[in-house]
Amino acid sequence: MRDYVITCCSTVDLNREALDKINVPFLCFTFTANGETYKDDYGLSYPIDKFYKDIAEGMQPTTSQINAETYKEFFEYFLKEGKDVLHLTLSSGISGSFNSANIAANMLNEEYESQVHVLDSLSASAGFGLLIKMVKDNQDNGMSLEENKQWIIENRTKVAHLFFSSDLSSFIRGGRISKTAGLVGQALQICPVMCVTEEGKLEVIEKVRTKKKAMKTVVDRMLAEVGPDYDGYVISGNSACLEDSQKLVEMVKENFPKIKEVEMYDIGTVIGSHTGPGTVTLVYFGKKRPA
Repeated sequence: MRDYVITCCSTVDLNREALDKINVPFLCFTFTANGETYKDDYGLSYPIDKFYKDIAEGMQPTTSQINAETYKEFFEYFLKEGKDVLHLTLSSGISGSFNSANIAANMLNEEYESQVHVLDSLSASAGFGLLIKMVKDNQDNGMSLEENKQWIIENRTKVAHLFFSSDLSSFIRGGRISKTAGLVGQALQICPVMCVTEEGKLEVIEKVRTKKKAMKTVVDRMLAEVGPDYDGYVISGNSACLEDSQKLVEMVKENFPKIKEVEMYDIGTVIGSHTGPGTVTLVYFGKKRPA
C-alpha cells in the first residue's frame, strides 16, 4: 500500500499550529481588500482583528478561489515524493475550488504513477476543519486511502454546522439574506440560526431574537440530534466575537459533560469576507443534515 498525504485548503479555519500538529499541508485562498490581494493565511498577511475592524468600518473584501495551476504545483510536490494525495476541497455548494482541483488532478494523474484523489467536503470553515481532523484520525489508525475515501463519502454530511450572526450586513451584501429581511431582522435584533445542508449550501433554519436565544437554540438542536452523552469533536469558530463563542462553549460543556474539549478558532479572512464580524459557529459529528 503506497503512502498517502491528506491535504486541504485554508478555509478549514483551524489555524496553522493545529494543521501542523496533525501534519496536514494546506493551500491558501486569497482575498482582495482596498485594492490589494492577500493570502488567507490565518492572519499572517492581514491580522484577523484588523480585518474585522476594517469590515466594520466599511471595507468590502472580495475572495478568489484557488486556480488549477496553483493546485497542480501543490499536488506535484507530493507526487514527486512517490506519495498519493487525498485532497478535500471547500464545499462545491459555495465555491468552485472542487472543479479547479479536479482539473489539476486529471492533468497530473496522466503523468505520474502516484495519484491525486479529490473529494468535495460539502463543508466549510470549522465544519471542514472537523472533517479533516476525523479523516486524519482515520489515516493514523491505519485506514487506507480507498477506505478513507469511502468513509468520507458515507460520513461527510454527518458533520453538523450550526451558526448565527448578530451582524447581518455581510450576509445581506452577499445575497445570503435579502436586504429587506436583513434590515428588519437587525431592527428587531433577530439572529437567524443557519446551517450547511446536505448539498453543502447555506440555509436559514430558524429565526430567533437575541444572541442568547440563538445560543440556546443551537445547543438544543445539538442535544436533540446527538444526546447528552456525545463525546466527539466539537469546534466553535467566531468572527471578532470571542466572548459570544466562549459563552456558547460554556453552554456546550454544561449540557455535554463527556466532552473533554471544545476547540475554538477564528473564522478566517476568506469565510469572514462573507460572514463579516459577529458570527459564531458550532460544529460536531452528528447524524443527518437538513436536505
